[in-house]
Amino acid sequence: MAFSVASTFLSLRNPHRPSSATSSFAPQLARKFQVLHLPLRDKGVSLLGLNRKRSVQVKASMAETAKSDKNIVGVFEKEELPVALAKYVADLSDKFTKERGSFTVVLSGGSLIKCLGKLLEPPYADSIEWSKWHVFWVDERVVPKDHEDSNYKLAYDGFLSKVPILPGNVYAINDALSAEGAADDYETCLRHLVKNGVLAVSSVSGFPKFDLMLLGMGPDGHVASLFPGHALVKENQKWVTFIKDSPKPPPERITFTFPVINSSAYIAMVITGAGKADAVHTALGDSKNSEKLPVELVSPEGELKWFLDKGAASKL
Repeated sequence: MAFSVASTFLSLRNPHRPSSATSSFAPQLARKFQVLHLPLRDKGVSLLGLNRKRSVQVKASMAETAKSDKNIVGVFEKEELPVALAKYVADLSDKFTKERGSFTVVLSGGSLIKCLGKLLEPPYADSIEWSKWHVFWVDERVVPKDHEDSNYKLAYDGFLSKVPILPGNVYAINDALSAEGAADDYETCLRHLVKNGVLAVSSVSGFPKFDLMLLGMGPDGHVASLFPGHALVKENQKWVTFIKDSPKPPPERITFTFPVINSSAYIAMVITGAGKADAVHTALGDSKNSEKLPVELVSPEGELKWFLDKGAASKL
């Protein structure tokens, strides 16, 4: 699925397949991406076509993009990222509602909700089949739903309250329970949805298979509530677990585990701001760290697409 917007787009072909294209790319992009080429290839994300002997097509007013079979990296101007993300989400919504009759979407907190704002505007607001959406959270703070730290409140105020998603299709945590109780309750909910066919199951892992996860990343490289060096990063049995000593407040949270995250059909990794550039460089650049950041462990069964603004990508 190709991007249709942003500043400069590279139509990149698999180097193992012949290509008849003869266009060259702009020198400024060549300089920029030549630096990225080898580190990204080492990370499993090949910036195809950056060798001057290979063919690349360049179109104006589109996105700087690199891709391999499963991993795609797009770099956008700040105002263009939400436009590209909206089209990506809308296209997947259309795909899954036609194929399965529903669309299972996992949200995260942070700046992601603002990045979804273009879905509230034409042409998407009136064309998406919102009634087919089922909405979940990759992690949640164990606080009341009306608390300022609640990911549910963030999503409700900025997005969910503005679209006609059925209330029964929005799966928030039970905020009356302890962290451990809320995690167990949420996993029980997921198992029920698998049993009645709302959630698919991965034939590879046996874990639930969400259609799309919309993930963010912290400056330290954490995703969901899976933090660098924490034991929960290695949890491989539970679907949902809890943390009481989060290095980032509030301390008590529940979170999906990596086996669930990585069973997804599609993951969009949405990262904005220069404050996250170091972690992006570690994940996609020429890092020599022996211990991987949590973000580096994101590896879905299907497609992983990175949506980076130029601040987040500034150290690549």
